[in-house]
Amino acid sequence: MTSAPDNVGPAQDATGALLSRAADFAALRRATGPGQAVPTRPATGVAVVACMDARINIEALFGLAEGDAHIMRNAGGVVTEDIERSLAVSQHALGTTEIILLHHTKCGMEQLTDEGFSASLAEQTGVRPSWRLRSFTNVAEDVWACMQTLRSSPFLRASTSVRGFVYDVDTSELTEVTEESLAAHKQVTSSS
Repeated sequence: MTSAPDNVGPAQDATGALLSRAADFAALRRATGPGQAVPTRPATGVAVVACMDARINIEALFGLAEGDAHIMRNAGGVVTEDIERSLAVSQHALGTTEIILLHHTKCGMEQLTDEGFSASLAEQTGVRPSWRLRSFTNVAEDVWACMQTLRSSPFLRASTSVRGFVYDVDTSELTEVTEESLAAHKQVTSSS
């Protein structure tokens, strides 16, 4: 796991430190030779849509190597117009056939509201955003809603496998969201 750059100080910002690491990476690649070319089509045929939360290392979680999958991230891992656009390209131009949606426990998007964030942002910047935040109050229910959005998208093949999961940031375990698990979750929360 990579930690935050420890040489960040007044003379160098975090981006500068990361650019230095990128130069080291390129030098190592040149020194070890070109190696095997990585194809543009993901080897697994999978596209992953996940939250941008830095606690989730998608590659390590799924044992992915360079070139194995398309990984798309945003706040909450929600399906937005841009995610749908990217998935359409991933599928129709680059051959992916499966989609994994990945939300997680303790997500900051559960603490925000669309209206509250929009108002706060407008107050801070003087401009109200034209886009919707897409906050949610229940992570499993939002995974399910995102799955249904993709399953009904006219831009994705009807045969596309769409599966959704909740990643536990404390245990690193995945829980699949299915119609049955969602119904059981609702039953437990309603009797609490």
